[in-house]
Amino acid sequence: MTTRSNSFLFVTLLLVVAIAGMSQGLTLPLLSVLLDQDGVSTVANGFNAAALYIGILIVSPLMEIPLRKFGYRTTIFIGLTIVTISTLLLPVFRGLAVWFILRLLIGIGDVALHYAAQLWVTAIAPLEKRGRYLSIYGFAYSAGFSFGPLGMLLIDFGIWAPFLAISVFYATAFLMLARLKNAHPDAIDSTTSGQNRYLDVLRLGWLALIPPFLYGYMESALNVNFPVYAVRSGLSLDWVSIILPSFVVGSLVLQMPLGRWSDRVGRKKVMVLCAVIGAICFLLLPLVSSNVWALIVLLALAGAFVGSFYTLGLAYAADILSPGLISTAGAFASIMFGIANIIAPNVNGYFLSTSVPGLMFYVLGGMLALFVALSFGFRRGKQPLRQEEKIPHLM
Repeated sequence: MTTRSNSFLFVTLLLVVAIAGMSQGLTLPLLSVLLDQDGVSTVANGFNAAALYIGILIVSPLMEIPLRKFGYRTTIFIGLTIVTISTLLLPVFRGLAVWFILRLLIGIGDVALHYAAQLWVTAIAPLEKRGRYLSIYGFAYSAGFSFGPLGMLLIDFGIWAPFLAISVFYATAFLMLARLKNAHPDAIDSTTSGQNRYLDVLRLGWLALIPPFLYGYMESALNVNFPVYAVRSGLSLDWVSIILPSFVVGSLVLQMPLGRWSDRVGRKKVMVLCAVIGAICFLLLPLVSSNVWALIVLLALAGAFVGSFYTLGLAYAADILSPGLISTAGAFASIMFGIANIIAPNVNGYFLSTSVPGLMFYVLGGMLALFVALSFGFRRGKQPLRQEEKIPHLM
């Protein structure tokens, strides 16, 4: 593949993931607030939001099959089609049951899109720049996610307005995807083609799977539960649409520097430091729940340091696992992300119904602190690939 075509491929993948992030950044908080205004309980609201991640969890273990059969581009195209149609049907039907089904479908399409795009980026990234490439990928997703909640400001023009606006971006993504040549991952070699690859990933790289879980828990807590928490704390929906993106905007500031730094000093050291700072920020959040600017600052700081946890964890998995296990690790990361996003809305929905709603942030801070403690006991079972080794396409 020429440098020019490789660059266009990378830019297209960045655009697609940015639009996917924008869609999630809009629909997660918007639907939560609309359901809350309809009088839906916080527990039912959280369960409805979890449908997205139930879809992710259902299909993540199976994603290697269509990826190997249809290739990267086709898998992304299928995922984007499902996400687009399901998202545009949300304003057509309004109700818990229908939205649950549509969000389930969005989750299925989303995991297909992200799984193929992440591994395609990993495939084209030079080994010594893997962290940088994946951090740029994460930057694109975060940028789209931070822009998404601003679509809630269009709700004054009708429920259709935000969804019609995002449809323009969907059309752009389809046009750019159509110009790409399809590609397939390399075949699994005989040493990694057994039925215990998930067990091997879990045994050798369990620490690398915790960051995707933590990122999923944070994403769901902030985009599903925080809007309800903020509105009940006396903040207006307009303020929520401004405060909410601060976490993702913060991640944009350090996303790429952290990726480059992790290439030099090691993924684990960077993640531990970031987890410590993130834990402190989340533990302080309940103490400033009525102070808009303090919320913005703390969420921005938390985002700056832990907003790149998913991509750092994926890059760490690629560092410590053999090439034949990388795609399995990617699927496992999606599973962990989905599990976290199913748990978080329901657990935090319960916390919001108690007399101590800020407990959701204390738990989140405690989880980051636990990751730091566990990291000191982790010993990887395999040395990372040497710089001079040829970077595999996937396997």
